[in-house]
Amino acid sequence: MSSKLNKENKTSFLKNVLMLMFSQVVVKLLGLVYRVAIVGAEGFGDTGNGYYSTGYQIYMILLAISSIGIPNVISKLVSERVASGDYKGAHRLFKMALKLFTGFGIFLSLVLFFSADFIATDLLHAGGVKYTLMVLAPALTFVSCSAVMRGYFAGLGSMKASGSSQVIEQFFNCLLSIGFVYACVGKDTAVMAAAGNLSTTLACAISLSYLIIFYRRRRGEIKTEISAQTVPQEDKSRGQLVKIILTLSIPITMSSLISTANSAIDIFTVSDGIQKAFSGILTSAEALEQKAMELYGTMQKAEVITHLPLAISGTLCAAIVPVISSLIAKKEYKGLSDKISSATLINSLIIFPCMGGIMILAAPVLKLLYPSAPQGDVMLILLCVTLPFSSLTYVLNGILYGAGRQFVPAVSLAIASAVKLILNLVLIPYLNIYGAIIGTLVYQVLVFVIEVIVVFRTVPIKLDLVKLFLKPMLSAGVMTAVVFGFFRLISALFENALSTMLSVLVGAIVYLLVILLLRTLTEEDIKGLPMGGKLSRLFKKLRLI
Repeated sequence: MSSKLNKENKTSFLKNVLMLMFSQVVVKLLGLVYRVAIVGAEGFGDTGNGYYSTGYQIYMILLAISSIGIPNVISKLVSERVASGDYKGAHRLFKMALKLFTGFGIFLSLVLFFSADFIATDLLHAGGVKYTLMVLAPALTFVSCSAVMRGYFAGLGSMKASGSSQVIEQFFNCLLSIGFVYACVGKDTAVMAAAGNLSTTLACAISLSYLIIFYRRRRGEIKTEISAQTVPQEDKSRGQLVKIILTLSIPITMSSLISTANSAIDIFTVSDGIQKAFSGILTSAEALEQKAMELYGTMQKAEVITHLPLAISGTLCAAIVPVISSLIAKKEYKGLSDKISSATLINSLIIFPCMGGIMILAAPVLKLLYPSAPQGDVMLILLCVTLPFSSLTYVLNGILYGAGRQFVPAVSLAIASAVKLILNLVLIPYLNIYGAIIGTLVYQVLVFVIEVIVVFRTVPIKLDLVKLFLKPMLSAGVMTAVVFGFFRLISALFENALSTMLSVLVGAIVYLLVILLLRTLTEEDIKGLPMGGKLSRLFKKLRLI
């Protein structure tokens, strides 16, 4: 086969990971840019961020039902058929999934729109959130369609559709969100929050349009692959195809839904718990609601920063599912260990220095990003402790989905959610927002411990723990110590912004040097990177590999 589509199918696993990684970093950076910008808008602040985040988290719960995890489902099913040469069956499955999840997305859009007032007033005790829920409702349909299309192309081995569409979506979300919020300056804070979320719906529509164009341009290539197929197609009825899709998607959707439980539990317990915590200090119901939204908004502001490095882990999960499914189907266990090791190493090399850097620079980073609302450094430091567990859980999820153990993440998340709910109810009335953060830490650790035990009992893999974990942790520790001393030295000489950026630059250089001195990366690892051949020759001359 010589088509453009087939050339994309031959793209290496590492290049697919790097492509998605780059797109996800861009997406998260754009997300950080617009959240920083709107929090700084007059009349928005932490309270507006609280309204914005509360409505958005409700939307994310329904999104988990309609589409989160669906790309992994479709990519797994498609990749298994492509591995056996059944392109026709892969395409039939894609078309059936598109009809199924589009219809479900429309249903959930209508449910959210018409129940917005009930959810905001009766469940959340924050009536202003209803405007945000109403403007976000149509996005559920758009994202459901996009999820199936991204999964289809991922199953064919092309991550371009997924990466590019997400960057386009976030670019317009960033642009429109800032424009809409600043256009509403002077209006009620809840209305400003809804205006910011309206951009999400419009951006999702634009992203779907791109995916449709992407598919149409490759439709001829796909038809060529189907017409050239020599493998007999397994003739399945529509009902059988729906059963295949639902058999895999229901447990993964359950996992996705339960994975939002951490945020959902906070939404339904933080406001009430904080109002109880401050009931003896603030007397009016309006003041208590404002305080709850303010503290929740401050925590969400810190979470936005921690989500940037976690984008890498989500990328690894998306990229590893079709690869693992294909390798297990072929019983290539040596290749399986290599791919899992590559994904884990990339994750460790990024998450540990991010954790140390953010913790040591928490206060200056918040001051740099949110000069008008720099509160929340202690929250940010505590949330950073969850980063290694959260990021590695993404990788574990990818392994479990690819290995056909899709129920395990759902069970582990359900157990951890029950524990978090109890902790929130007990701790928040006494520790206010910090009770929720402690609950989140316990939640992430429990999920990680359960899943790592199951993975090692299920998948026959061998991992070099020193290379994958110990060396990155040691390198990150050295970097953190250097950054701490460097920032204290120069912060007395320069303003916060310059001191923070110089510290980040010095930290990155120190970390890279320590990684190379510890021989963490092999020649094979470096050759898999862009310009890897030139880099490997340079590092060999310097005797760093």
